[in-house]
Amino acid sequence: MGFDMHRTLKKIAAFATLSAPAYLMIAVGLVISQWPAPIAPGETLNFTSLTDHGDQQNVAGELIAYRARDGADLPLRHFPAAAPTAPMAVILHGSGWHGAAYVPVAVYLSQHCGLEVLLPDLRGHGAAPDRRGDVGYIGAFEDDLADLIAAYRRPEQSVSMIGHSSGGGLVVRFAGGDHGSLLSKAVLLSPFLKYDAPTMRDDAGGWSHVLVRRIIGLTMLNKVGLRWLNELTVIQFRFPQDVLDGPQGTTATTSYSYRLNASFAPRDDYLADIAELPRFLLIAGADDEAFDATMFEPVMSAVTENGAYVILPEIGHLDIIEDQNAAMRTCEFLRN
Repeated sequence: MGFDMHRTLKKIAAFATLSAPAYLMIAVGLVISQWPAPIAPGETLNFTSLTDHGDQQNVAGELIAYRARDGADLPLRHFPAAAPTAPMAVILHGSGWHGAAYVPVAVYLSQHCGLEVLLPDLRGHGAAPDRRGDVGYIGAFEDDLADLIAAYRRPEQSVSMIGHSSGGGLVVRFAGGDHGSLLSKAVLLSPFLKYDAPTMRDDAGGWSHVLVRRIIGLTMLNKVGLRWLNELTVIQFRFPQDVLDGPQGTTATTSYSYRLNASFAPRDDYLADIAELPRFLLIAGADDEAFDATMFEPVMSAVTENGAYVILPEIGHLDIIEDQNAAMRTCEFLRN
């Protein structure tokens, strides 16, 4: 997650001047010139806040399912509210993981904030997805979330989304897409905006390894409507070995296809998606290893006045998931 998108797009534009056979030859050549390989160990995100819970997160929050438009039954944790008129909040997990890590905040928002909370494992993630790390087409997540909301939303019930990391990027994408009118509020926890956004640190703090040439080639093919290679892997994640060897190691999703990776992020014009956000609260940690928390407000406030921004001291990228201060601020914002 650390290459120059502007330079990439310029390359693609230059390729467009070539003849069709030459264009396709270069695109396919770029795709096949780079293949996934084992990632060397190195510094990555601090997973302590996730692994401290061990097996407890596997059983917390009963997994049920909802039916998506393609007939797939997708996993979900549902936390009802006591009041029948309670607003709905949908929590979206970050890259490589699943909803189990977010059970404590879901319980808090349900029991202490009075919200009805939906916590899905996004398609391609979780304990036993049909196709781990892949979806059927670019935009599948947005359609799945629209189907989830339709399955549970009561008439006149307001809907908010809470997204962490790539889940925050998905909230931004959802707001700028066909279903954006469903949202009344959003909470973004250290959201991923785009590869070339000023908020990015190199390789997301060591978390991700991007197959740059392959992404360029597949983007070229998609520009001319050729999508038959979109299931190929384009990004890998550097999980700590103790996580992969631990009780939840088999639930980790260590790589993404081109179409899933694209579905999980705002569109190329990410500022246009940001501009479509409803009222939102952005919370980031001052010690975030993946993103520069100080850059969120200048980047986003340039295109929207709908946001409020909070930087929490001594909080890292994954710590924010269970930070009590972040949960309290989220509750206050959604209930205000």
